[in-house]
Parts: sequence; C-alpha cells; structure tokens
Amino acid sequence: MPRLCRDTAFSVTFPWMAAETALVESVARLFLFADLDRVELETLLPRMREVSFDEGEWVVRRGQTDVGLHVIVDGEAGVVLHDEELAVLPKGSFFGEISALLGEPTVADVVARAPLRCLFVPAEEVTNFLLSSPGVMLRMLETEARRLRTTDELRT
Repeated sequence: MPRLCRDTAFSVTFPWMAAETALVESVARLFLFADLDRVELETLLPRMREVSFDEGEWVVRRGQTDVGLHVIVDGEAGVVLHDEELAVLPKGSFFGEISALLGEPTVADVVARAPLRCLFVPAEEVTNFLLSSPGVMLRMLETEARRLRTTDELRT
C-alpha cells in the first residue's frame, strides 16, 4: 500500500495559472487598483473580461450604447471627435464609464493607437462592480476630478 508523505510540499503550475498570475501582477500596478491587495484583486478580476484590439481598430464609436467600462492593461488608445484626436489614453487609463453610468450614448470615438489589451465590465454591471469595490470607485472619482480640472484649465 502506498504511503503519503505529508511533509513534502509541492506545487503544480498550469499555463493558465501563470497567465492569471501575470495579469494580477500587471493590474496591481495600475492606479485604479493600487489600493487592492492580492486577494481583493483575485476576487475582482473574474468579474472583468479581457478584450484585445489591433492597432487602428475602433474600440468605441460615437453614439454607441452599452459600451461598458474598459481599463487599459497594455497599449494606448486615442479619443477622437470629428477626426481630431482629443486625448491619448495610456496604460492604466479607463474609458466608457460615463456612458455606462449615465446610460447614454458615447460622445466620442476611441481607437487603438497600438495593440490594445483591456479589462472590460459590461455596461449593465458597471454600477455593481464599482459598489463592490469602493477603493476602485474612489480612484475612478479622483481621475474624473483631475480630468474635469484639466478641462476647466483649458477653457480659461
């Protein structure tokens, strides 16, 4: 009869585990998730889905509804209105939250300026997602306040 050795520790690593670990580590470095510990991140990430876009691909089109929240994990996106790029969103930025929270169509286009990888929360889940993570909601509010301040400064 085989004997089990209880003193020996071992671990098994599957490819998907390495990918998940890399994603958790990458997301932990983003401003939006900086206040979360590893356990909180591992609980939150399954509520998001990874989506990717090629360089030049439209991510969001003006007037689109049900866009959802996108958080940029890798790459960058451009915010475009009437063929003019208004802003560049780098790694760690997010977009689509206003349309999702207000239930209104988007007011600008978003295009991938480089290969783009995002974490995505569907529009109908954004409110519950934010309420379940007050730290993320606060970081998002801080970012929105900075965006508003910058817009106000540009107008004066």
